[in-house]
Amino acid sequence: MINSKENIIYLYNFKFDLHHIELCNLECRQLFNKEPREKLLFSKIRTEPSISPFIKNRLQIISQNTDYSCLLETIMDLNLSDYGFKVEYLVLNGDHSERPEKRARLKDIGYRINAIPNFEKPSIIYAISRYRDIWYFGILTQHNTSWHKHNNKPYSFSSSLDIKIAKSLISIVSKGNKSKTILDACCGVGTIMLEGCISGFKIEGADINPKTCAHARLNLQYYNYDAEIFYTDVKNLNKNYDAAIIDLPFNLYSYSNYFFTKSIIQSVTKIAKRIVIVSTSDIKEFIQNSDLSIEDYCTVEKRGKSKFERKIWLCKR
Repeated sequence: MINSKENIIYLYNFKFDLHHIELCNLECRQLFNKEPREKLLFSKIRTEPSISPFIKNRLQIISQNTDYSCLLETIMDLNLSDYGFKVEYLVLNGDHSERPEKRARLKDIGYRINAIPNFEKPSIIYAISRYRDIWYFGILTQHNTSWHKHNNKPYSFSSSLDIKIAKSLISIVSKGNKSKTILDACCGVGTIMLEGCISGFKIEGADINPKTCAHARLNLQYYNYDAEIFYTDVKNLNKNYDAAIIDLPFNLYSYSNYFFTKSIIQSVTKIAKRIVIVSTSDIKEFIQNSDLSIEDYCTVEKRGKSKFERKIWLCKR
C-alpha cells in the first residue's frame, strides 16, 4: 500500500520520563488533537519534531505492508534516486529485532535505491520500521537536540523552569503554529524565550525586575537570538499577542500578593486570547473567577531535594 500525497500519514514516536507523561499528553492534545499510545502517534498533521521536547522522530509514511517482500517490491517500483541518501532502522515499541536482522533490512532497502548513499551528511533519510506486524517505509525527520545547550545558559535561577517544560509550553500555547505571536509575561532570565527562539517562534518577553531583564537579554545574546524584552509591568504593555505564557513566581499566590497575581492575569488577558498559566499553587478557582475559561490542564512533578508540583492551565479568553 502506498500513501498518496493527498492522504499523507505521519508516524511520530516519543520519549519522555514518567513525571512528564501528563505534560506530553497535554502537548499532543494541542498539536494533534489526540494522545500517543505506546509512545506512538499516527496523524495527518505535519509537525516539526524539534518544537517538542518529547517527539523523537517523524516518519512520513510512503508505503506499508504486512508482507515484507511486498514492501520491498513497492520500494523498487518507486524508482527512488536521491543522491546522498541514508537508510535508518526506526525501532518502535514491540520491535525486538536483533542487530544482524536490522542490518539485513537496511541493506535490502539500500540496494533498491538507485543512488550513491552518504552516511555522514545525508541529503535525505529513509527509514524502515515495524509495528504490530506491519512494515512501514518512509522519509525520516529526526529530532534536533541542539536546544539542550540552553542547560548551560550563563544566567539562571534555581527556581527556573526545566527547559523541557519551557519548550513544551511554547508548543502548547501556539499549537505548533510559528506564525503566532507569543508573550512571555514574566520572562525572568528568559528560559521560555530561549526555547521559543531556537524553534523559530515570534516571542517577546516582559518582567518588572531590572536584574532579571538584563540577564535575560544576556542569555539571548549569548546564543545570538534576537527578541524584544520589555522592562515593565505587563499591565503597561500596549501590544496585542496571539498567545501568552505566565509562569508565576514561587509563593506569589499568597494573601499579601493576591492583587499582584490578579493584576498579572487580568493584564495579560486583555492583550492575549490564548494563555498558559503555570503555578506551584492551585489557583484554579482564581482563574475561573477571571475572564478566562480553562481549556485543558496538567500537573508536572519536579524532582530534586524538595519535591513539588507545577500546575499548568491552558486558558482562553
